[in-house]
Amino acid sequence: METNTNTFDLSDLTLEEQQLLESIRERKQKLIKEIQELKDEIAEVSNEMETIEVSDESKNNPKNKQMSIGKKKFNMDPKKGIEYLIDHQLLVNDQEEVAKFLYQGEGLNKTAIGDYLGERNDFNIAVLKSFVNLHEFSDMILVQALRQFLWSFRLPGEAQKIDRMMECFAERYCELNPGVFTSTDTCYVLSFAIIMLNTSLHNPSVKDKPTVERFISMNRGINDGGDLPPELLTSLYDSIKKEPFKIPEDDGNDLMHTFFNPDKEGWLCKQGAKKLSGRIKNWKRRWFILNDNCLYYFQFTTDKEPKGIIPLENISIREVPVDKSNKPFSFELFATGQDIIKACKVDKEGKVVEGKHNVYRMSASTAEEKEEWIRCIKQSISENPFYDMLAARRKKAAHVK
Repeated sequence: METNTNTFDLSDLTLEEQQLLESIRERKQKLIKEIQELKDEIAEVSNEMETIEVSDESKNNPKNKQMSIGKKKFNMDPKKGIEYLIDHQLLVNDQEEVAKFLYQGEGLNKTAIGDYLGERNDFNIAVLKSFVNLHEFSDMILVQALRQFLWSFRLPGEAQKIDRMMECFAERYCELNPGVFTSTDTCYVLSFAIIMLNTSLHNPSVKDKPTVERFISMNRGINDGGDLPPELLTSLYDSIKKEPFKIPEDDGNDLMHTFFNPDKEGWLCKQGAKKLSGRIKNWKRRWFILNDNCLYYFQFTTDKEPKGIIPLENISIREVPVDKSNKPFSFELFATGQDIIKACKVDKEGKVVEGKHNVYRMSASTAEEKEEWIRCIKQSISENPFYDMLAARRKKAAHVK
């Protein structure tokens, strides 16, 4: 005789067995809910991949439809997108042709373009040089040339990729504007300094805004051991302070390539923030993105806006010992001193509210993933890749001399 767990008499069970059954039912409902959330997310992503918006003309033209698919693939994975277009004879396997395709950029994601141009292999490097050579910088002051250049793609997050891109930019600028700088290295270093200045002046996470005097001091000796004219550096400073670099809008409509250019991203379980009162909320699975000295979290990867933002300012990170009250592979962000973490989140009504918490606790899926998150967050807290790259460049130049 089959037993139906929904109809048998609970009185046949002991109190302990009834409590155990209730606990199992609660866990079952929670798992069903989580599985449904995952199914909804997978369905949404699959639908986005399969639904290609094409015009009436495109519907009757297989090549146009293939081009739309190829661009979509490029926005999700630049290398595979280029391979798809070449395989379908929509793009010639030539550095000049690929560069023109990226430079025209219609329907292409600006961050995906930057990722592709930054790859370290012979073909991508050749495409990068051809791409930079398509820009016309003649008779432009340096800051204007940088504005044009940085509008055509988004800089990737890796310092080595940025280094190659800025070297190509400096070579092109000096080629078109001979005599402006004593060497391409001077142009390179000053370009980096301008990018750093833009970040420092206009990133709300940077509280200590540099003065024009500090900017001039930072660039002493970069002109083959000599100093650039103070009036030149002052005009550059004023230009960036008045008008920050514009970030290009993306056409790819893929969150992971348009909203951020992350240092790290992935799923973590986040415990509700521990309030100053000591009350702790439940664990929730969230998609985390680490970028630009901030930690963002989303309910789903397809969300257009984050559920919360945790600036990595005046905080530290530590592992959490394993015990009955904690999930395994846990770590937490905590405010240093008596400060609170100046985070913000979106409430149930869609309003942005300020958080007043001193601890955020997260749990990874494995020990290796936990260690990687801790390493990346520590690096984001303590390091600025632009300044590290500039220091390395100066050291290299001094060694050559």
